[in-house]
Amino acid sequence: MGVLYDYFRAPHDEAVAKLMDTTDGGPVVREQASPLEDAVDGKGIDPPVVLGKVVSLALDVPWSVGLVRERLVWPDGAREDLEYQGPWVVALSDDTRNALAGIPDERMADLADRWSRVEELSHYSHTQPAVMLSRLREFVGLARRARTSGESIYCWISL
Repeated sequence: MGVLYDYFRAPHDEAVAKLMDTTDGGPVVREQASPLEDAVDGKGIDPPVVLGKVVSLALDVPWSVGLVRERLVWPDGAREDLEYQGPWVVALSDDTRNALAGIPDERMADLADRWSRVEELSHYSHTQPAVMLSRLREFVGLARRARTSGESIYCWISL
């Protein structure tokens, strides 16, 4: 199945920890439960690379490893446990949230077309420009709502 990525917004790290303690299967629950009200199923879009590529396109800067900064917020002790296999949650930087939220609607089609052609997506069959436009709209919408409410974007990751 591959690595799972669920993106969601929350007011702070403590709210994320509380959510994770009560959620089985991640924020975008995959079976027999209600998903979070405001979450995006990342479908293989990891924060630093694939999401980072569209952020770099939006900002018109070269992609680099540190462009999308992330910080581990859950679970406690996962960073020190070299054998821990997940799941875990990272917080994305406000710079990333703001870059996504700031993408104008009129740029989305062009950005999605360019994003659909990044090397890291070449092995997926679902990365046509129209599909990636839909994906981009989801991410931009989540980022705009997070920015408006003063919240951060988090990513739940499971191997």
